[in-house]
Amino acid sequence: MGDIYILMLVALVVLAVIDLVVGVSNDAVNFLNSAIGSKAISVKWILVIASLGVAIGAITSSGMMEVARKGIFNPSEFYFNEIMFIFMAVMITDILLLDVFNSLGMPTSTTVSIVFELLGAAVAMALIKISNSETETLSSLGKYINSEKALLIISGILLSVFIAFTVGALVQFISRLLYSFHFEKRKSYINALFGGFAITAITYFIFVKGMKGTPFYGSFKHLIEGNTLQIILYGFIGWTLLSQLLISVFKINILKFIIVIGTFSLAMAFSGNDLVNFIGVPIAAWNSYQEWSISGIPANEFPMSVLAEKVQTQPLLLFLAGLIMVITLWFSKKAKSVIETGINLSRQGDGHEKFQSNAASRTVVRGAIVFNELIIKVFPQKTLQWIDSKFQKPVINLPKDKTYELPAFDLVRASVNLFVAGILISLGTSLKLPLSTTYVTFMVAMGSSLADRAWGRESAVYRVAGVFNVIGGWFLTALSAFTVAAVFLYIIYLGELVSISILLILVLFLLGRSTVRHTRREKEKKEKKHIKRAELVTIKEVINESSDHISEVLKRSNKLFTNVVDDLSNHDLNKLSKTEKHVKKLNKELDELKEEVFYFIKSLDDTTSSIKASRFYLLVLGYLQDVTQSIEFISATSFKHVNNNHKNLKKPQIADLKLINEMLTSVFNDVENNFSKKTFDDLSKMVDNMQDLINHVSESIDKQITRIRTEESSPKNTTLYFGILLETKDLITALMSLLQLYQEFYIQENKIK
Repeated sequence: MGDIYILMLVALVVLAVIDLVVGVSNDAVNFLNSAIGSKAISVKWILVIASLGVAIGAITSSGMMEVARKGIFNPSEFYFNEIMFIFMAVMITDILLLDVFNSLGMPTSTTVSIVFELLGAAVAMALIKISNSETETLSSLGKYINSEKALLIISGILLSVFIAFTVGALVQFISRLLYSFHFEKRKSYINALFGGFAITAITYFIFVKGMKGTPFYGSFKHLIEGNTLQIILYGFIGWTLLSQLLISVFKINILKFIIVIGTFSLAMAFSGNDLVNFIGVPIAAWNSYQEWSISGIPANEFPMSVLAEKVQTQPLLLFLAGLIMVITLWFSKKAKSVIETGINLSRQGDGHEKFQSNAASRTVVRGAIVFNELIIKVFPQKTLQWIDSKFQKPVINLPKDKTYELPAFDLVRASVNLFVAGILISLGTSLKLPLSTTYVTFMVAMGSSLADRAWGRESAVYRVAGVFNVIGGWFLTALSAFTVAAVFLYIIYLGELVSISILLILVLFLLGRSTVRHTRREKEKKEKKHIKRAELVTIKEVINESSDHISEVLKRSNKLFTNVVDDLSNHDLNKLSKTEKHVKKLNKELDELKEEVFYFIKSLDDTTSSIKASRFYLLVLGYLQDVTQSIEFISATSFKHVNNNHKNLKKPQIADLKLINEMLTSVFNDVENNFSKKTFDDLSKMVDNMQDLINHVSESIDKQITRIRTEESSPKNTTLYFGILLETKDLITALMSLLQLYQEFYIQENKIK
C-alpha cells in the first residue's frame, strides 16, 4: 500500500518543479517591472541582480513553510492518506490555474491561489469525513479548518491591496514634490537624504525583519531586538553619508543605485515570501510520509499531528528550488507577457491600451474629475500652481528612430515602487503572513502611477479598466482555486491512483497546449506587418511599406468572404462562428493601426512631403477599414440568420453569391499579387474589373427584386440577401477607391522622377 504514496511523492516533486517554473513566470513581474520600465540599467544586469536576490531569498525562507502545514487547516484532524489527497489536489490545481493566467499575460497572486486551494481541498475532505460519520454534522466543520488563521491570512491579503495603493500614491506624491521631473537639478544633499531614507528602509526590513524565523537569525538576534530605533537612526546616517559620497566623488546616480538595491531586495522578499507557495506543500507531504512510514500504523488511521510542529527545511532543497527559480527567470517567455501588462498600465503618457473601458472605469474617472474640480475650488490658486509646476514633464528630443527607447516612467517612480513594495512585503514576511507580493507590487505601482498623473484624460478610463480587470482576476483566482481544488480532491478520493494518473495526464496535456498556443500568439505578434511610422517620410516610402500590409489584409479578407459564402450555403453555424471571430480579429488589428495615426503624424518632419504622406496613410487605413467592416457586417448577419434557424437561402441566391465570390476572389488575387510585388502599372485594368463586378452585383439585386414580386416568400431571406449584396457593393467601392488613391499618388511620384 505504501507504493501509492511513494508514487504520489514523486508526482508532487515533479509538480513542485513545474509549479516553480509557472509561479516564477507569473511573479517575475513583481520585482522586474520597475527596473525594466525605467530602463535604469540593461535587462541583462537586471536579471543578474534579481537572480542573486531570488537565490538568497530562497535559502533563507524556511521560516514561512508552516503556512502549508497548519496555516489553513488543523492537521491533527486528518489522517495521512487524507492529507496526501489534499496535497495532490492543491498542487495540480495550482499549476493549471497559474498557467492560465500566465498565458493571458495577467499577473495573479500565487499566495492567494495556494491559500484558497488548501482551504478548498481541506473543506472538501472535511465534508467527506463529516458525511461518513454518524455523529458529526455540518457544524463540526470548524474543528477541521483553522478558521481564525485562515481569516487572518485572507484579511491580510485583502488589506494589503488598500494599504499598498494608498502608501504608493502618498510616497510618490511627496517624492514628486521633492524632485519634480528634474532630478538632476536637485541639490546633492537632497539626493543623498532621499537615498539614505530609501536604502535604510530597504535594508532594515529586508535584512533585519526578513531574516526573522530563519536559521541564521539566532546568531545576531541579541544585536537587533530592542535596538530598532538605534539601527534605523544609524542606518539612515550611514546610508545618507554613503549616498553623498557616491554622488559627489563617484558621480553615481543615486536613484539607479536605489533601483539596483531595490530590485535585489524585492526579488529576495519575493523568494522568501512566496517559495512556500511552490514547495511548501511537497515538503509538508515528505515530512508526513517520513513520520507515517516509521509508525507502522495504517495510512487511514495515522493522525497528522506532526504537521503542527515546527520542522526545519533542508537547505539543499531550498537551494535547488532557488536554482530552478533563477533559471526560469532567465528563460521564461510567458514572464515577458505578464511584465508587459504591468508596465503598460503604469507607463507615463499615452499609447496603445491593452484594455477597453467599461462602465465602472468611466464612473470612477468621472468621480475623479468632479473631485479634482472640488479641490481646485478649495485650495488656493498659488498652491495648486506650485504643485502643478512639480508635475510638468520635460520634453525629450530623440531621433525619430529612437523614440522606442524612452522609458515607461522615470527613475524617481521606479525607486518609490521598489522601496515601498519591499518594505510592505518584508513586513508581512516578518509577521509570518503570506502577503501577496503580486497584490502589493501591482497596487504600489498603480498608486504611484495615479499620484504621478500618468493616467491622463486620454488614458484614464483604459488604465482604470485594466486595474479592475486585474483585481477581478484576483477574486476569480480565489474562487477558482477553492472550487477546482475541492472538485479535484473529491475525484482523487473516489479513484485514488487512477484519478491521480488521469489528472496528471490532464496537467501535462493542458500545459503543452498552453505553451503551443502562447508560442503561436507570440509568433503572430512578431509577424504582424505594421507601418514603421518613425522611419517613413515620403509618399514613396509609405507606398512601399503599406503595400505589404494591404496585400496581407486583402489576402485574409478574400479568404474570410469565401468562408462566409461557403458556410452560409451549407448552413454551418459552427464555421460561421469561427469566421466571425477571425473577422473581428482582423478589424481589431486595423483599429490598433488607426489609433497610432496620431503618433505617426507627430513623428514626421514638418514638410510638405510628410504632410502628403500622413494624408495618404490616413486614407489607406480608412479604405482598408471600410473593406473589413463590410466583411464583418456580412459575417455577422449571416451568423445571426443561421443562429436564429431561419430558412436556407434558395438555390438561385446561393448560385449568385458563389459567382460573385468567384469574381471577387479573382479581383482580390490580382490586387494582392500586384501589391505584394509592388507593381502598380495595372491598377486601371483592375479598377475596370471591379466596375464590372459592381454591375454584376446590381444585376443580382434586380433579379432578387423580380423574385420577390413573383416567387420569394421569406422576408428574412430577402433581408439577408439584400444586406450581403449591398455590403459587397460597398466593399468593392472601398477597394476601388484604394486602388485609385494608389494610382493617383503613384503617378505623381513617377512624374517627380
